Amino acid sequence: MKMGVWKMGFIRNLLAVIGLLVLIVGGFGYFKAQEVTQQFDPQAAQVYWQLAKDVYKTKNAAAATVWKVKVEEGVSAEDVEESLKSVANEHNISNVGELPLSRDVEAKTGKPYRFVKIFMFCNSLTAAQMMDYSDAYSAYLPCRITLIEDKAGQLWLIALNMDLMIYGGEPLPAALKKEAMDVKEIIQDMMARGAEGDF
Repeated sequence: MKMGVWKMGFIRNLLAVIGLLVLIVGGFGYFKAQEVTQQFDPQAAQVYWQLAKDVYKTKNAAAATVWKVKVEEGVSAEDVEESLKSVANEHNISNVGELPLSRDVEAKTGKPYRFVKIFMFCNSLTAAQMMDYSDAYSAYLPCRITLIEDKAGQLWLIALNMDLMIYGGEPLPAALKKEAMDVKEIIQDMMARGAEGDF
């Protein structure tokens, strides 16, 4: 009987110690997380939460990290292309390259392929500021917008979501953050107006 009471007491004490350890570790983890998140941009948590929701929804990390705009009915690929170039010119952002991907696929396979063209835009002065801050930003350059026909024949504009780059780490220097946000607004304006065929 005494042995049974001793075992129960031992188990109770062991569970109390485990509970205390869990509280200590949990508290340490919480305060450490607070310390780390204070070093990030104030919008970082919101951006990562949205990314997690998008990955869960799409089951596709690439799809979760892009902006996608549907081209309006009756707007042709040629209309979108002219609109993109016109809006880019309006915003003083250079068209630094085009890749007519579907034509290249057709030339290599001898078979028709759905329309895909990748447009590359850049403001070299902004690009230089970004690379002076971090060489890793060169991977985001130039800004690409893809005009793609899906398998059902619908045209879409797709571009990399810049929010992780802008808000996902420690706060960018104020001048650089403003430049990056300006580029984001330009790309989104190009996509919105391109989808409408707005010149």
